[in-house]
Order: sequence, then structure tokens, then C-alpha cells
Amino acid sequence: MKHRVRGRMLPLLPCLAIAAAFFLSGTVRAASLDPQFLPGIQSATFEVVAAKPEHDPITYEKPLPLDLLPFQERNDKYYSIGTAFAIGNGRYVTAGHVLLIGVNSLWGPPALRDNQGHVYSIDEVLKFSQEQDFVVFTLRTQPAEPKVLALDTKPATGQAVYSVGNAYGTGVVIRDGLYTSDTPEPQDGRWNWMRFSAAASPGNSGGPLVDQDGKVIGVVLAKSPNENLNYALPISMVLDAPEGTAEIDQRIGYQFDVFDSTLNNTFKAKFALPLPLAEFFQTYQQRSDRYVDSQLQALLAKEPQRTFPRGSGSDEMLHRIATMGDFPYVIARNSNDTWVLAGESGNTVKLSANGYITPGAFGKNLLFHLRKPDDVAANALYADPAVPMDLLLKLGLVQRNFGSTRIAATSLGKPLLDDVHVDAWGRRWQAWEWPLPYANAMLVVFALPVPDGYIGLARFTTAMQEHDTLINTRALTDFMYVNYDGTLAQWHDFLKQPALLPDAFKDIRVDFDYGKRFDYASQRLRFGFDPQLQPIQPDSVLTLGFAFLPEGDNVVWDVAEVWLSAKATDDNYLTLMRHQQPPAALGDDYANSWEKIVNRRFPYDVTAREDEDASKIATVVGAPATDKPALLYTAHYTAEGQHPQQAMQAKLDLLLDDIKIIEP
Repeated sequence: MKHRVRGRMLPLLPCLAIAAAFFLSGTVRAASLDPQFLPGIQSATFEVVAAKPEHDPITYEKPLPLDLLPFQERNDKYYSIGTAFAIGNGRYVTAGHVLLIGVNSLWGPPALRDNQGHVYSIDEVLKFSQEQDFVVFTLRTQPAEPKVLALDTKPATGQAVYSVGNAYGTGVVIRDGLYTSDTPEPQDGRWNWMRFSAAASPGNSGGPLVDQDGKVIGVVLAKSPNENLNYALPISMVLDAPEGTAEIDQRIGYQFDVFDSTLNNTFKAKFALPLPLAEFFQTYQQRSDRYVDSQLQALLAKEPQRTFPRGSGSDEMLHRIATMGDFPYVIARNSNDTWVLAGESGNTVKLSANGYITPGAFGKNLLFHLRKPDDVAANALYADPAVPMDLLLKLGLVQRNFGSTRIAATSLGKPLLDDVHVDAWGRRWQAWEWPLPYANAMLVVFALPVPDGYIGLARFTTAMQEHDTLINTRALTDFMYVNYDGTLAQWHDFLKQPALLPDAFKDIRVDFDYGKRFDYASQRLRFGFDPQLQPIQPDSVLTLGFAFLPEGDNVVWDVAEVWLSAKATDDNYLTLMRHQQPPAALGDDYANSWEKIVNRRFPYDVTAREDEDASKIATVVGAPATDKPALLYTAHYTAEGQHPQQAMQAKLDLLLDDIKIIEP
């Protein structure tokens, strides 16, 4: 497996902190090449650079310690991303992947910089092959005294060679080795890579591999990760490539987070050249976006008999309330072909005024539950993306490294994308995207408004992969497991935002008058109570536990449990739960639990019981309409401390007095 010797593009760190990209330019250092060739090589070899962004929209916790950087790094107006060289007739060559850094880039367009510091804009792209990883282009303005490198199209293995390039962004260096062998390209073996032992480092990509006479025999492109054998494309293939054509022919594996399968197809496309650089980028991006769109659609459509919610392995998720917690999880397929809740929550970070953030992770995604601080107005939280993002940044989500010093971002400014995405279940996600110009990266966030704040997922991506990340994140929202939780005061503010409510709330009504009455109504269930049962106050907590409910040939997302506590810190609460007859395939545990409900056996026999420091009582609501019902509800009441049967039954009766099951 070869690794392309890329320019100084930033990796996206697993800890979700972004490191800054810094580059240097310098002077030529000779290896053992005859000194007479050095001036020509120096004049004909260029850094590929991209202008640093002029404006940084990010606010940091303190001034950036730029003085910790070497003089050249902090004063250079450009990032150095690779190497290029002149081949004559006003033409220049670099690696395809170096030029493609400019696709959708937050930096300036790629340009060439000579050893005197002069920068030359790229004019037109004349040839391009993504598979062979090269590009031929012209400049808008030629150097005053242009130099070119001689070419050798028939080199011999075993000869001394020299890699020339902008290694590690520290300027053009020359390092020696041997042209050791040829090896077939891995996709179809249609041509051979050159393998050589001269050192190649990040930044060398696109530079010339020259022989002892200073003639170019190849384009340095990639290296082996575990040995000092690097890869170059024979220069003859650049010269022989057809004029006026951009070719893409590359096998690419495509994955989607919740599946254990991968599509392995070939991205094939052609378009006519020459094109001005900006039009080349636009055309390439259109073809690339079209391809990833098709791959995601194909993967989602693949094996529908195994895909949630109608595919095999879905039964367990369709016949239980997976959790009543307020942390979001992902519904993913495990190694047993069963759809389960996936993802891990981390340590909660406290905010001011009872706010907090619980972070977690699923694959490359950050999962989070953001509980709104009491001193943040609900209309501001839901209307201005900067408000929740400024809170999320308290996780240390975006940081820049300056040596051993990390500086955290406190605000990202205005998002590039501020939209609404409605998922397959009618839930309205806020879709946001913030640029991170210093890293040529994006932060994509999909946040779902809930009564106490937001739940959501976030992902960092390179600017070039923005579209793929957006479509994947949108698709992932269909596989998110979410409950709606909050105090009655939070519910009061949330319900005043009808544009935030999911489609399921079209049939749900929640009404309350503090100290007097609480009422809940839907197309499935109605009930209400007064303070004789339990207090109704601003800090009472209501949780609507949603589930995926099979209804004939369809599956709907709707409330399967209503839980209402007198106060968040109390163990006094009531619960109404919906139960469907489980299929036999779920096994004895599900069958036994269902049999207890149908026959009103313990704990559904109106018998008070002690459970740790609380008393509990439960029953089945209403008599079964048939001997073999398919749907039943249970009612539960819990009170702190020890209470006698009579007192607990009286409380349960108050709950049962005003319950009506509407669905058959």
C-alpha cells in the first residue's frame, strides 16, 4: 500500500482539536549531484503555494502566540503545499493531488513560487489524470528568465537518482538514492510505477525525480509507509497522455457509518481541457459530488432486506424503548446483523446556570447533548447558531497548536451554512457549517432542537470533502435515536417555537397550568391529573420517550412512553408505557414479559412494592379487547420512601381516573 507524499494538509485529529498548518520555504541544499546542474534545477523547480486567508473569523481565548513560531512561518503569506517543475513550452507539472487541494479551498488558489520568492498564478489546466496523479498547466505570467528541465523518457533501473522537492515545507532540497525497480499500479496493472530509494517527504509531491545528468525521469508522488522505497510516475506517461483531456479512473471504497459493508466501485469521468483553473476546480467538483451522491444512494439502497427499520435484525429496536436517557445514540448494525444503539458518552462538562454538555463519539462523529443554561434565552439559543456553538466550544472542540501551547477557540463567527434538514422521521435538524480557514477545513454540525437545548452530531472535514461529509451527515440523522426531555418551564418555551417541532407533534398536545392541571393528548393516548397526584411546577420534568413503531407495512416514529416527575431531584414520578406483542423471533425473554402484561401478573397486579428507597405500583390500562391483544398500555406510579398499599393504590387510581387509550 502506498501513501501519497502530500503537501502540508492538516489531518483531522481524533480528539476533535484542529492543529494549525505552518510551512517554510528555503534554499536548495545539494546532495551528491554535480554542482553544474544545480542552478538549472533550482530555477526550474518551484514550490506550489496557496495564499493564507486574509481574514480569520475565529475568536480565541487569548491572543495567538505567533512569536513562538519561527520568523519565516509567522511572516510567510503563503502555505507551501507541494512542488512543481517546468518541462518547456510554457508548461509545468505537479502531482494531481497537490493541485486538487485547491478544490473548494479556503486558501488562495494554488500558485508557483520560485527560489527568489516571486509568485506566479496558474492560468490553464492542459492535462490531468487522477489515477496517474499528475497535472500539466500553464502560468498567467512566465518567469523573466524561464528555465526548463531536460527529460529522459527511457531511464534504466539501478541508476543513481535524486528526488527534488519542497520536503516538509522547508524549501527545495535534493536527496540521492537509486532507481530500484518498477511495480504495476495496483488497480489494473495497466502501467508501472517507478520505485526509488531517495528520500521523499510531505511536500515533495509533484517534484521531479532526476538522474545524474539532471534530467527528469519521473514525478515524485508517493511513498511506502514501512520502508524507504518511494514512488514516481514515469515522465514519459505525462508526455504521452492525450492533450485536452481530464481523466478520472480510480477505484474508491465508499462507506456509511451505520453499515458494516463497503462499496468498491471505480470513479470514472472525463471532461475537456484546457480550462482556466477556477473552471477546472468547478468541473472536477461537480463530477466528484455526483459520484459520491451515487455511491451513498447505492449503499443505502443495497440489501434493503437487511436495512433498518424494515430489514432483518430490526425487531428488537421496533419492540422496545431503547433508553429514556437524553443522550443521542446512533442505530447501527452490529456483527450479529442486529440493529442496536451505538456510540459512547463521555464526561459531562458543566456550564453556568445549570447548563451542561455531555459529549460522546460514534466513529468520526462527535455526539452531544447540550443542556441550555438557565440564563440563556430559548429564542436566542434556537435562533442564533453562534449561541449553541459558543457553548459547544467549551469542550475544547477547536484548538490551535503553537509548539506545546494550545489555544482554544471561543467563537467561530457566522456559519457558512445555516439551514434546516428534515429527516425521514420528520425531525427538523439545524444544519450548520463553520469554516476553519487556518486548517482549510470545515466543522459540520447537525443539531436537533429539544426542550432543554440541543442534541446533535458534529464532524470535521477537509474543505475538499465538504459535500461528501454533508450528505453523509444528513443521511445519518435518519439513524439517530432521540428523546424529548426538559422541565415544564423549558417545555413552555420550546412549544412556542412551532418551526422546531417534528412532524409527530402535529398530533401531540401538551398543556399545563402550574399548580392546577397537566394534560397530554395524542392520537394514541389522552390523560391528565391535578396536584393531588403530584406537584405541577416549573421544575417538574417531562420526558417523551420516542420509539420506532411498526404499523402494518410502515414504521412510524412516535411517543411510546410518557414520564413526568414532580421534580428532577425527586423520586416521585408517573409513567405511561406502550407495549406491542413481540414477534416470536425475539425469544423467551420478550414473550415472558408480554405474557406478564397480558395476564396482569406481578409487577402489573396493582401490588405496591419497595425498590431501594422508593415505593412502586403498576397496572395494565383497560381490559384487553380480545383474548390475544396485540397492543396494551401500562401505568406506573413511584413515590419516594416507604408507603402502604392503600396509599399507593389511591395514587394509582388518581392516574387511572383520567386515562383514555385511543388507538385500538
